Amino acid sequence: MKLISASLRRFTLAVLTVLLVVSSFAIFTPSASAETFQVKLGSDKGMLAFEPKKLSVKPGDTIEWVNNKVPPHNVVFDAALNPAKSADLAKELSHKQLLMSPGQTQTTTIPADAPAGEYTFYCEPHRGAGMVGKLVVE
Repeated sequence: MKLISASLRRFTLAVLTVLLVVSSFAIFTPSASAETFQVKLGSDKGMLAFEPKKLSVKPGDTIEWVNNKVPPHNVVFDAALNPAKSADLAKELSHKQLLMSPGQTQTTTIPADAPAGEYTFYCEPHRGAGMVGKLVVE
């Protein structure tokens, strides 16, 4: 009888240990990590365009802006065309400094508190030529 009782206790402890380990993985598994996306400034064919022209991201994601063709380029977010209509947010996301050489990069990380919605950005020197893009924060 003592042998059965001791075996039952060991089995119960083993089952509880396994449940504890499995539940700790469920609790402490990190959420999806932030991603990095690349947007070319100037298309591969030499057009005055962003590639891609529209991009969907989440707060915490990073965009790497790569000067590609037909420089100079920059990235300016339109204060009137973002969900918060915030000049401060537009300024935080923008890179007004011109990139003069192909291959130069700048990065923008989407703030954790960025409102969801569509943001419009453009290249200042080429806005009149239609170099405009959209960023959708989900």
